[in-house]
Amino acid sequence: MNNYTFTSKTKNITFGLMAIGLITIVGGFMTDHAPEGVNPEDYNHTRVWANILVNSWFFMGIALLATFFMAVQYAAEVAWSVSVKRVYEAVSSYLPVGAIIMFLVLLAGQLHLHNLYQWMDPAMYAEKLADGSPNPKFDEVIHGKSAYFAPWFFWLRTILYLVVWNLFQRGFIKRSVEEDLQGGTAIHYKNMGKAAIFLVFFAVTSSTSSWDWMMSIDIHWFSTMYGWYSFSGNWISAMVTIMLFVIYLKRRGYLEQVNENHIHDIGKWMFAVSFLWSYLWFCQFMLIWYTNIPEEIIYFQDRLHNYGYMGLMWTVFFMNFAFPMIMLMSRDSKRNYFFLLVVGLIILVGHWLDVYMMVMPGTVKGNHHFGLIEIGTALGFLGLVLFVIHSALAKRPLMVKQHPYLEESIHHHV
Repeated sequence: MNNYTFTSKTKNITFGLMAIGLITIVGGFMTDHAPEGVNPEDYNHTRVWANILVNSWFFMGIALLATFFMAVQYAAEVAWSVSVKRVYEAVSSYLPVGAIIMFLVLLAGQLHLHNLYQWMDPAMYAEKLADGSPNPKFDEVIHGKSAYFAPWFFWLRTILYLVVWNLFQRGFIKRSVEEDLQGGTAIHYKNMGKAAIFLVFFAVTSSTSSWDWMMSIDIHWFSTMYGWYSFSGNWISAMVTIMLFVIYLKRRGYLEQVNENHIHDIGKWMFAVSFLWSYLWFCQFMLIWYTNIPEEIIYFQDRLHNYGYMGLMWTVFFMNFAFPMIMLMSRDSKRNYFFLLVVGLIILVGHWLDVYMMVMPGTVKGNHHFGLIEIGTALGFLGLVLFVIHSALAKRPLMVKQHPYLEESIHHHV
């Protein structure tokens, strides 16, 4: 079968998940009040907004890194992945939706509907009040970053990131469809050129966007490795998502030309990028902890001691390091659907928790809870993502027709 059918049953499941998420978020705004000892004006439904940010970044990151993976395949003239091309194209199709949600979350902060970003509060920049008295909210560190976080400059960067990423993603998909109709090599070479440009742009903006939207939550802290760390987490999540959809389609009789060698190669990507993330996690932690510089160590002090995230922090590391290492080490495990499914789900949950760890200590601080708001919001976003990806899979034949490397991919052997 070459044409995917998005069944009514699957649609109803995605709608059900989205309904759970919507009800959870609305209920969260009604019930999420400032904890004891926290000024209600400074709280502003922080737990709900923090969960929205966690899921906005996590799921948009999956689509963005699927676009990155697509560009890598073009730029490197990779043949093996042509047989699963429609899958990573479909995963990337969530990017426009994810970008809109991310934009709205940031806009809500700029309009002071939430307080996730301290630097968005104008009061942080004024040394004195209008009457000349000292401003109790003045923050010297934030004031020192006022040029970078000036609203016009921040929004210029944000719009540039989101618009350019989406233009490239849309262009890759459009030309992929045209290639099916026209054949030849002209469109393929055009995609190669566009991919090279995208990769240069992405090399910079993948880091700067994570600084702007994620690292700035902990505004008094910075890490030169943060961009790479965030990038690797999004990348492994994208590779797992691609793998899970390939397995899903294979088990339902689709992707007949995808063999165990294609599965093996995606499994190798999962294994390799998991180690990249683990390496960056350890390097960032070890270097900061060993040097013990106060303005750097505060990030891990908050997670290990100040706010009670120690257990979750180490759980995240071992989930995303030990399980891929132990279970995907052998060649056979990378070809086994059961192993890949189990490890993939563990990794996906582990990296969602990693993003949770990136957001919560700097927003809700010690007032964190893992309950209905967290689970319901995540399920709602999951339903939306699944709906978009399934819809994209159903729009086009699952196997490309006239890609110049199609035959090589079909007969791929490792």
